[in-house]
Amino acid sequence: MKVDHKGHTTIIKDTEGNTEAFLKKLTDQYNSFKETNLILDITHDKSVDMDGIKLFKELSKVHKKAKKSFVIVADEIDFNKVPSSLLVVPTLLEAHDIIEMEEIERDLGF
Repeated sequence: MKVDHKGHTTIIKDTEGNTEAFLKKLTDQYNSFKETNLILDITHDKSVDMDGIKLFKELSKVHKKAKKSFVIVADEIDFNKVPSSLLVVPTLLEAHDIIEMEEIERDLGF
């Protein structure tokens, strides 16, 4: 797991290629990330599927409840099958764009 901070956003990259182990590490260390917007980069894990993505639902729900963005970057999935409760994008640039838009919405009171 590689952690990088950019402003009000924390980018966490899965370096092991194991979604369940990544989620466990992330959950164990969540208190150190809960005050920032999160981008989870799981593009390194080529075996990730929709079931693996759905494992992040609960963590995403908790993070969004705290008025912070939670975006997953995954590239080899069918984006039409992603549940509406999760934000999944194919690139880091799109993840940053989504966070910017959500920050603006929060600033405007939406």
